[in-house]
Amino acid sequence: MNVLSRRLHLMLFVIVTSIGLSGYAGAQDHWVGTWATAPMAAKNAGGKFGAEGADAGAGNTLREIVHVSIGGTSVRVILTNEFGEDPLTVSAAQVALSAGGGGIVAGSSVQLSFSGHPSIVIPPGALAVSDAAPIKVAPMADLAVSLFLPDQPVSVLSFHGFADTTNYLVGGNAVTSPTLTTPQKIYSWDFLKGIDVKADAASAAIVAFGDSITDGAHSTRDANARWPDVLAKRLAADKRTAKLGVLNEGIGGNRVLHDNTGPSALARFDRDVISQDGVKYLIIMEAINDIGHAADPVKPYDVVSSDDLIAGYVQMIERAHAHGIKVFGATLTPYVGAKYQSPAGEVMRKALNEWIRSSKLLDGVIDFDKATRDAANPDVFAATADSGDHLHPGDAGYKAMGDSIDLKLFTK
Repeated sequence: MNVLSRRLHLMLFVIVTSIGLSGYAGAQDHWVGTWATAPMAAKNAGGKFGAEGADAGAGNTLREIVHVSIGGTSVRVILTNEFGEDPLTVSAAQVALSAGGGGIVAGSSVQLSFSGHPSIVIPPGALAVSDAAPIKVAPMADLAVSLFLPDQPVSVLSFHGFADTTNYLVGGNAVTSPTLTTPQKIYSWDFLKGIDVKADAASAAIVAFGDSITDGAHSTRDANARWPDVLAKRLAADKRTAKLGVLNEGIGGNRVLHDNTGPSALARFDRDVISQDGVKYLIIMEAINDIGHAADPVKPYDVVSSDDLIAGYVQMIERAHAHGIKVFGATLTPYVGAKYQSPAGEVMRKALNEWIRSSKLLDGVIDFDKATRDAANPDVFAATADSGDHLHPGDAGYKAMGDSIDLKLFTK
């Protein structure tokens, strides 16, 4: 080998080695979602966010409680003004371990910063990601995120309307207060979108994407009894899957093809699925609201067919696969007896379920229909699964759903 050849081989070795080491370092050190919620818009009747009466001008502190899935030694908090029409000022923010109620564990609080600054102005339509906060979080822990918002115009809130969790609002800046004095209880997540943890290469996230049955309607508040919660507990208890976080991106009333409560599944797909940090798997369970309204026996509207819904599923599958995300289809649970059920709608539900069970586009199937239906009358919920409205499961139904998921889906 002549001198020129040796030099070329040496240069190639250095380049390849540098690329390999760079990729290895990135894979070993990445952010993964441990908690998330799907934001949507709400018109704010008062047109502002701030204290009233004697406290006017003092601003407000939000203390919002989240139940994480996987743990880590540092976190970052994602705030949202994605649906806002005004700039959103957050003057101070903190993350801490929750002590229950509105309290925080002594000595656990860490001030949040944004690009090194203790405050941030989030433009309309944007989100903000905090700097890494050095707080040790155990799997399945509860965190308290406190935000101080000065009085300001807020014509449209970016929030998740159904938290199924008690959060707290007080006048003034109480971000660092260990307890809150006579706070107002609220049951939404306002301006809070997600929590990430720093994790190793084996860690990843699962997005649970759907409507109210994924959001946890009719489950017990503050009990973390939704089916994604049940799944997260099972994953954490199994050493093969303990590094997988679960992100609940359900919105009550949501539909695949039309806006209603929040943007349609297709419209919000990139924001609520593709953009999640570390996402590797996706579970889709959505369309019962499309079916219920399209085939409503009293007043049908936004009429769609099962073929239309399948086409919507195909779009989501293709978009997820393009980003290396495996997609599992979850069959729709029974709804005979619900307010908007009809024979025509039941035909659509069964057609979509049959497609989910047989489609070669999906990477796997989760049969929630089978897990919750009455064995003697499979068109209705089992009595033990039904919340009473014949559309949403109760706690036992959600547990049956979460327990029915084969964890081997997440080890391939």
